[in-house]
Amino acid sequence: MSVEAFNPERLSAQAKAWRSQGKTLVLANGAFDLLHVGHLRYLQAAALEGDVLIVAVNSDSSVRLSKGDDRPVIPENERAELIAALRGVSHVIIFSDRTVEPIISALRPNVHAKGTDYTVDSVPEGDLVRSLGGEVRIVGDPKDHSSTETIRQLR
Repeated sequence: MSVEAFNPERLSAQAKAWRSQGKTLVLANGAFDLLHVGHLRYLQAAALEGDVLIVAVNSDSSVRLSKGDDRPVIPENERAELIAALRGVSHVIIFSDRTVEPIISALRPNVHAKGTDYTVDSVPEGDLVRSLGGEVRIVGDPKDHSSTETIRQLR
């Protein structure tokens, strides 16, 4: 498995190569701070949606923007390494943008897999995915697990 910082040109070229091999590209994303069974089930279900699962992991700075100054608990390189080690994950990208839209634009995934805390219509980047010819699919088990809740309980 490979882990790299987001580079739009490199990702676009890699996506083109995968497509030339007839591969269906699936994108999943998240902070994945304190990896838990909900993350695992989400990524396992996402992997079933195509041939190549690309997971975009929020950088430390983007996690702080969305979760607060005391997050993440686990540094970005370690979170990415953990995700890359999971069966079914083909490629991991660390990104610093506030949204995953720049990755969607470069990758043009066939499927953008989101967890069950969303609906197809509530995925913020859903319109972009569909405008590029992809589809949004909701995968994984019910949102019964949370890094934020686990951290709260530990404190």
